[in-house]
Amino acid sequence: MPLSKLVSDIQPLDQSAMAAARKRQDMLTKPRGSLGRLEDVACQVAGITRQMPPLIGNKTVIIMAADHGVVAEGVSAYPSEVTAQMVANFLSGGAAINILTRQVGARVVVVDIGVATTLEPHPELRIRKIAPGTANMAHGPAMSREQALQSILVGVEICETEIANGADLIATGDMGIGNTTPSAAIAATLTSIAAYKYVGRGTGVDDSGLNRKVNAIERALSINQPNPLDGLDILSKVGGFEIGGLAGVILAAAAHQRPVVVDGFISTAAAMLAASLAPQACDYMIAAHRSQEQGHDLMLEWLKLSPLLDLRMRLGEGTGAALAMGLVEAACHILADMATFGEAGVSDKVQE
Repeated sequence: MPLSKLVSDIQPLDQSAMAAARKRQDMLTKPRGSLGRLEDVACQVAGITRQMPPLIGNKTVIIMAADHGVVAEGVSAYPSEVTAQMVANFLSGGAAINILTRQVGARVVVVDIGVATTLEPHPELRIRKIAPGTANMAHGPAMSREQALQSILVGVEICETEIANGADLIATGDMGIGNTTPSAAIAATLTSIAAYKYVGRGTGVDDSGLNRKVNAIERALSINQPNPLDGLDILSKVGGFEIGGLAGVILAAAAHQRPVVVDGFISTAAAMLAASLAPQACDYMIAAHRSQEQGHDLMLEWLKLSPLLDLRMRLGEGTGAALAMGLVEAACHILADMATFGEAGVSDKVQE
């Protein structure tokens, strides 16, 4: 599907479904508004899915994995080989994301969209490699414009396949050593806020590593001059294949009227790119958690999203999103299954 067609398919939320959800919320056996964000989330999901009550049955976390040429600048505490090693860990079920998705009953789909190593075939691995990692954005564009578009379309294809297989709720996850660096560059470009405001320690770099990271981003922005009004230009010049892939996942979820739970720092950079291409997509996003990574608050503020959780996490992989998926599902069950005052024979609030 052409990207322009996908973007045009993203419609405003169904206000009548949201109004019906709010009306039922106010009839449930609780003081009005007493379940706070859970009430808001259920109403949002009703508007997204055009269903009242909204039903969540099948949950999928899509993890995009890729490497980054900018790692050569010393921006990460870990070598690039760890990307492929962690993909293997996902596929064997031993990573944090595997544990958490088992807890909430979600499926994990892993996509090699640009891992530097040639990975062995696996039933749960989708190989869509665009290139063995991006170029070093501190010396020139991270990828071509054509590759940027391709990365988005890979995300679209993967998400549409999962939806066709019954996914009701999509979440984003990432794996890519060095990927907080392009994520910070994307955020700095879109918000026009100084890059250092977005630069944290990522995988745990020391002070000199932090300085190298700031310097690499500032050089990348100076050399490449990404256009803040052109999401594809930003992605091609200072992005990553997995970030583009996640932007495509978000756009496809919105176009197909599925809620998408956005994980932490890297996923939020992808959400910002998606929003730059299709502002209406923001209505379909649910921010999972506030990452401990510096600058994440600024990114969420730009998107006008409020996170469900704040657990001082900064792992990525979709871990925060997996936890938040359980809350989204719980919110929908409350709306659907909780008794109203009339059904339970409980006296409602005395009208003043």
